[in-house]
Amino acid sequence: MQPPAKPANEAERLKTLQSLGVLDTPPEERFDRLTRVAKRALGVPIALVSLIDSDRQWFKSCQGLTATETHRDISFCGHAIHEEGVFIVEDASRDERFHDNPLVSGEPLIRFYAGCPLSAPDGSKVGTLCVIDTESRRFDEADTAILIDLAHMVERELAAVSMAINDELTGLANRCGFEALAHNALQQCRRAKLPACMLFFDLDRFKDINDSLGHETGDRALRDFAGMLRQAFRDSDVLGRISGDEFAVLTTGADRDRVEAALNRLQDMFGQHSAEGNTPYKILFSVGVAEFDPQRPRDVAELLAEADALMYKQKNQRRQPGAAR
Repeated sequence: MQPPAKPANEAERLKTLQSLGVLDTPPEERFDRLTRVAKRALGVPIALVSLIDSDRQWFKSCQGLTATETHRDISFCGHAIHEEGVFIVEDASRDERFHDNPLVSGEPLIRFYAGCPLSAPDGSKVGTLCVIDTESRRFDEADTAILIDLAHMVERELAAVSMAINDELTGLANRCGFEALAHNALQQCRRAKLPACMLFFDLDRFKDINDSLGHETGDRALRDFAGMLRQAFRDSDVLGRISGDEFAVLTTGADRDRVEAALNRLQDMFGQHSAEGNTPYKILFSVGVAEFDPQRPRDVAELLAEADALMYKQKNQRRQPGAAR
């Protein structure tokens, strides 16, 4: 058996996949409709929208199988994402890459496979729309054209999901997107027994910026803050704009000391930002930090609520006469 290689842009590809906010989400008719059409139009017993995660392929839509995921090392789709066009295996039992694959020698007894790579809006190949048969068969140009057309429809649905969960102004996840991405990240921490921290930020005196300098300048301040969050935290952390001037970050696999180091980097950035004098405003923030213990797991809503309360406690302390900023 030949396990699929990982693409050269694997880290970027996985980041894009996570940002779509579709992994481990419930079935949706928008995707199921397309796999039903693929199954019927191409006369196969199995059709899937398969997303290639770090160590698994997970099925956003699945017709003809009861499984929801398999290991990436035995996936056909892991090979397909390397292709520019449709990846076709007419008889897996006679193909040296797959003949001893457990999905070929055992259930579901794959013989035929055709998978069209699915590209995210940034061009990263995140998975496939694929069709599978338990009998070997030919796949002609007309069949290929149908699969490509349906794959483009799946890509449009993925783009629509992405737009619905991202904040247009800052490019970070919106509240809905943040909660979905954070939920997935916490599940991974729970399985791997890793710590995590939830941070809740609120910009101080942001109303003053809007009132004195205008909303366009306020929008610029929000974009500046989002950009500094990206620099201060890791690519693997989940960042979101929760509401107007409120932001959240979920750090995974990081203890309190690493979080404090990131907050210090953030403070240094704001100090430099103010010292450069390129903007007519100074960005100030309050932050609360709630810790996630994999031995006593809590959900996203609980962590956000605790971090939010701790943030307001810090903000109120700073409002006291003589309090330092």
